[in-house]
Amino acid sequence: MRRVFRWLVVAILVVAAAWWVAGLPGSVTVSLAGTTVQMATSLALLGAAVVVALLTVLLRLLGWFFRTPGRVGAWRMRRRRVAGDAAVTGALVALAASDERRALENATRARRMLGDTPQTLLLAAEAARLAKADTEAAALYRTLADHKEAALLGLRGLYRQAVNRQAWDEAALGARRAEEVHPGGAWLREERTELAVRTGNWTEALRLAPPEAPRAAFATAAADAEADPDAALRLAKRAWRDNPDFVPAALAYARRLRAAGREGKAVGVIREAWERAPQPELAEFALAPETDPLARARAAERLVEVNPTHVESHLLLARVALEAGLIGQARRHLDAARAAGLNQRRLWLLQADLEAAEGGETEAGRQAQREALRRAAAAEPDPTWRCDACGAEHGEWHPRCPVCQTAGRIRWGTPRLALPAA
Repeated sequence: MRRVFRWLVVAILVVAAAWWVAGLPGSVTVSLAGTTVQMATSLALLGAAVVVALLTVLLRLLGWFFRTPGRVGAWRMRRRRVAGDAAVTGALVALAASDERRALENATRARRMLGDTPQTLLLAAEAARLAKADTEAAALYRTLADHKEAALLGLRGLYRQAVNRQAWDEAALGARRAEEVHPGGAWLREERTELAVRTGNWTEALRLAPPEAPRAAFATAAADAEADPDAALRLAKRAWRDNPDFVPAALAYARRLRAAGREGKAVGVIREAWERAPQPELAEFALAPETDPLARARAAERLVEVNPTHVESHLLLARVALEAGLIGQARRHLDAARAAGLNQRRLWLLQADLEAAEGGETEAGRQAQREALRRAAAAEPDPTWRCDACGAEHGEWHPRCPVCQTAGRIRWGTPRLALPAA
């Protein structure tokens, strides 16, 4: 209804304007090349309006004619853009589906339609990597690395290729270049930390590691790898302070204190570690300076004063007492360990040694030894260094598991028992 009203108003205005023009008085005379034309004013205005309208139409036709090539080019560019975008989408889908053939086809088509943009170069490089065309992928990554705004994309691809080849020097160089073009990136920091772990650069790993990383393990490994005694002492102390319950850190710190002539401080660190988490290697370190069996037994008694009821304390005292010929004392501590619930192979083997020392070659002694050995065969396994990530067991602590390469996951504990077959 409103549209009808508007058109009615327009029509009324047009009719009114025409009526007004038709009623204008006078005439218009035009002389051109000896020809004179005289007409009424209303007709002159109408003629002028027609001429203006024709000129407008002519100018629009000329403009359309001259703009046609540009419009055709823009139309073709739009078609290429649409086709290129479709190829990019197809390449992304193919990469997600690990379809290397379609990924290569769509990436090639995207480059042909859109040119070598950072997006198409990255798609082509990823497609080549998926197809295991490493040389072609590396060339594309290098082209990306030379691109001012997309250099990180190329450097990350080159870094990943170097890691896959275990070309650690090349990977380290790529990581440094990536840090230069994009400093402080979380991904880069994580990758550089992993690279430092892989190459055994523990000082660098410690510097880059986030708070939740196994920093005590990194600091302990860095201390073991450090040639400067003072720097090694500082690193070991840092590891021990970061995690006083971590036995390798306590041992690393105590070893360097002993090497520096600070025996009292070294023993104090071991005693504190024994109070927190008793472990046989701590006792081995503490008793190493003593060679006399009775002196070793007294040193062991001083060590376990801070945690006398722990089964490790009873086992240690039983072993050193047996070495010193203190049979009764050794039996008392073995009985205490057994009463505490310990049923491991090492306890029964020590029991067999005790029975051999006490009973000798008597029938009762041999019978007691056989019983202890029988119990040892059926006992729980002894604790050992074990990787929490893969379950691999090791004879000594490592900062990185030699089997699965996971850092900071090797801990002292009882091995996993195999489940019986169903």
